[in-house]
Amino acid sequence: MDLDVARRFAARWQDDWNSHDLDRILAHHHDDVSFSSPMITRLTGDPAGTVHGKAALRAYWAAGLEKIPDLRFEVIDVRAGVDSLVIDHRNQIGGRLSEVLTFRDGLVVTGFGAYGETAAD
Repeated sequence: MDLDVARRFAARWQDDWNSHDLDRILAHHHDDVSFSSPMITRLTGDPAGTVHGKAALRAYWAAGLEKIPDLRFEVIDVRAGVDSLVIDHRNQIGGRLSEVLTFRDGLVVTGFGAYGETAAD
């Protein structure tokens, strides 16, 4: 993936998340997407920390937006891989996070969130 393409995606990603519009956010994802995050475990209690499919991802993110109605992201840095990108960002309370997204046919097919020492919620 070209770094300019990754940066444009990250800018849209930030705008879409900050809109809290799940249709906009999910428009970039395959129907068979798989996403993992420590927040999935915290929110759902499922120790696997992974959701499979767009419907499950929608349900998880809807619950997250309900729990954190002031959620906001600010992109700090973007890195590009062959068919993937990393978005380093900060949330509304200053927590630092990274999201790694892998693409197939121009849509996100897998992703995972990674958290550092700063609280993420």
